[in-house]
Amino acid sequence: MDSRVSREIGHDEYDPWGTLSLIVLYFVALTLMWLFTYFIEFVGNEPTVFSTGVWVIVG
Repeated sequence: MDSRVSREIGHDEYDPWGTLSLIVLYFVALTLMWLFTYFIEFVGNEPTVFSTGVWVIVG
């Protein structure tokens, strides 16, 4: 005897708020990491790897 209860959820009844919140949380974290990297590495300094690579290619 199978005691598990299952119910089919139709397309109109599916409400993906959990998935949407995880995607938004991921992009917020990604944006914060990008801003942190931008302000630490590039503001006030010239890009180290890029500028070295340009001088090697151009020079």
